[in-house]
Amino acid sequence: MSLSLPTPEPAAPDGRIADVRLPLSAPRKKALIDPVKIAPYLFLTPFFALFALFIAFPLLFSLYLSFQSWDATAGLASMKWVGLSNFTFTLTDPWYWKSLYNTASMAVMSGLPQHLIALPLAFFLQTAFRRWRNFVVGLYFLPFITSSVAIALIFSSLYSTDFGMINLAIAGIGKLPGLHWIVPAHPIEWLYKPASVKPAVSVVIFWRYVGWNTVLYLSALQTIPKDLYEAAKIDGANGWQQFTRITIPLIKPMIFFAVTLSIIGGLQLFEEPFILLPNEGMGTSQSGLTTAVYMYRTAFHDGDFGTASSIGWLLFITIAALMWLNTRVFHRSGMNEEDQR
Repeated sequence: MSLSLPTPEPAAPDGRIADVRLPLSAPRKKALIDPVKIAPYLFLTPFFALFALFIAFPLLFSLYLSFQSWDATAGLASMKWVGLSNFTFTLTDPWYWKSLYNTASMAVMSGLPQHLIALPLAFFLQTAFRRWRNFVVGLYFLPFITSSVAIALIFSSLYSTDFGMINLAIAGIGKLPGLHWIVPAHPIEWLYKPASVKPAVSVVIFWRYVGWNTVLYLSALQTIPKDLYEAAKIDGANGWQQFTRITIPLIKPMIFFAVTLSIIGGLQLFEEPFILLPNEGMGTSQSGLTTAVYMYRTAFHDGDFGTASSIGWLLFITIAALMWLNTRVFHRSGMNEEDQR
């Protein structure tokens, strides 16, 4: 029986044994698609798909539709190019300008008091409340998350001419000695009298959004170091001086953000007047007709979707112009004062 001896490894020229290594396996081919690189795009695909379907496409289609005359019941084939005729008609329509005036009036009457009250209220909650602050803030924030329909129904009962709590309270005040001369002799028709429609709707908007602005300002106040207030107290600054010289300058970016949201929301006002007022939100003598309600009626009541699209884009241009003006005002007031230093 013969045994085969192992073959000796070849020696190197210098006498050392050479290191001969055989490949364990054949080299793999490089993959055409790297899963690691395409994974982020796969995760973002649902967002872009939903954005394109529900936001980008409706915007582009409404822009295209604003240059068309279209009867929706006749299908897409009934579209007819009319150029700028829809915009010309809208800009010469008295109802459009009246709706714009009503919208601006209610935006100012509801938006300005929101910030004039929310900012001092947030400062008071920040300084006065410690243990129960979150609970109190939650109470102020509750109207913001309440259903608009429920809020409108509650205020409809409060504004009732004959049995509303507001008119009953006013009548009770009139019975006090010496106050009968400041109280109207008859109940106020809050939702039907043109002079009282805008204040009535503005009160509802104010009541709903003042808590939201309070939360915004309170979150900004919590970022201010307490050392600044302690140093101001040592220097003899009272509460008003601390509020005007420390609080206001340091939360100007949040004020800018809150005012921007109020302008956008005020010019898009639709839910409150549409639910509260008669005639599908127009009110008596179009006293409560906002631009959004006017656009809705033009599209779904009159069936003129082309003109309604032009109203929407004119409203967008108005909001963009006010945003530009708002930005200029805040920048001139020193919002970027720290960057300039």
